[in-house]
Amino acid sequence: MNLKLENVVLIIATLSSFFTVFLSSALTIAVPSIASEFSMNNILQNWVTMVFFFVIAIFTVPVGQISGKYGLKKSMVVATLLYIIGAVVAIFSMSSEIFFISRIIQGIGGAFLSVASMALVVSAFKPQERGKAIGITVTGVYLATSLSPVIGGFLNHTVGWKSIFVFTIPFLVLILVLLITKVNKEWNSLKDTSIDWKGSAVYSIGIVLFIYGFTILNETLGVILTVLGLITLAIFVAIELKVKYPVFDVKLFKNSEFASANFAAVCAYLASFSLVTIVNYHLQYIRGFDSQLAGIFLLAAPLIQVIVAPYAGKLSDKVNPQKLSALGIGIAAVAIGLLAMLDSSTPLWLLIFALALEGLGFGIFSSPNTSAIMGAVPPKDTPTASASVSTMRVIGQSMSMGMLTLVFAFVMGNVPIIPKYFSLLIASSQITCFICMVLCIVSVFASLIGIKSKKIVKG
Repeated sequence: MNLKLENVVLIIATLSSFFTVFLSSALTIAVPSIASEFSMNNILQNWVTMVFFFVIAIFTVPVGQISGKYGLKKSMVVATLLYIIGAVVAIFSMSSEIFFISRIIQGIGGAFLSVASMALVVSAFKPQERGKAIGITVTGVYLATSLSPVIGGFLNHTVGWKSIFVFTIPFLVLILVLLITKVNKEWNSLKDTSIDWKGSAVYSIGIVLFIYGFTILNETLGVILTVLGLITLAIFVAIELKVKYPVFDVKLFKNSEFASANFAAVCAYLASFSLVTIVNYHLQYIRGFDSQLAGIFLLAAPLIQVIVAPYAGKLSDKVNPQKLSALGIGIAAVAIGLLAMLDSSTPLWLLIFALALEGLGFGIFSSPNTSAIMGAVPPKDTPTASASVSTMRVIGQSMSMGMLTLVFAFVMGNVPIIPKYFSLLIASSQITCFICMVLCIVSVFASLIGIKSKKIVKG
């Protein structure tokens, strides 16, 4: 069967989106098992998930320019190979150090996949079909988010956590085969530009200092590193304003529609990502559920997202996407407010309702928000805009887990998660959820500002 190039690209991008998310979401459900095998405390075990997004945050901006110069197809091939190598290393890891190395390798691959797959979709589809295509691609993310806890929980419970990595390899090989045999076109809109290695290095250093410092902000060293990170990122902005071919065109943020949509995105991901870990810990530690049963309960939010996201993406081709974004993140704020009351006596039906409501909110938010970011720039800036989408997401996700780790450090200290400390675990989760609810409200206002700014630009 001969598929059109656009359809092949959509299949590749959707599969890539799925497996970029799968290993983080599936491993989240297996964190207690991994922590037990490698004797990790409550702080270190949060890094099982966080290190992956930490590395993506470091590399996403440079990858945007690299993929634009050398080609989106080539970038996808390299990314998939790195993902396969990382999976193999994880399978044979015998220590926490080797395991974290495998996650770093996959984080680098994940940075390429996150940027190149979305840019591939935007480049291959016509503007009038782009919203629908983005919606389908984002559905891959939500499908992974929904199925990952169930599949990961089942594999971890019946075979062991390493089987989660084994499960991904055949699909990654399929992506690689499709790229090599079915995609006979290359997209390199930045082929005539030079790589901004200086800006890339300064950005990466700044992100490392800022995000790692943020996770240990309860210590003097954390404050110092966070401040140094912010100063370094300010230097990065100054460099980018002077470079002919910047690794990230910060001038795009003068476009208020682009800037507001990005700010709304980072707030939304900062608010949402740690919730899976919070609910997972509640189910496995407080309720005493096994990973398989916990995974089934965690299905509530992403299942709704899978259903809603394609329709929201299609609707964003006809309705101001920032209006949809504001509506979606507002609904999510209500859901997270309910989760902020989570304790040992919370009825399970209320937990499921809150998760489903959260899924509805983020399902309405994500595709239109992505469409607003990608649609706010001219075609030549597509790789940069795609890098921006990925950067906002992974910085938000990294900082979300960093925020949870920081609250753990303040409230619980550096201890194992055992019954003696369950009351502190509940308090930590409630505080984090309250902060997340406030961040959702901020995201609502950012989206509303975007609507106003668009009217001003047009008027």
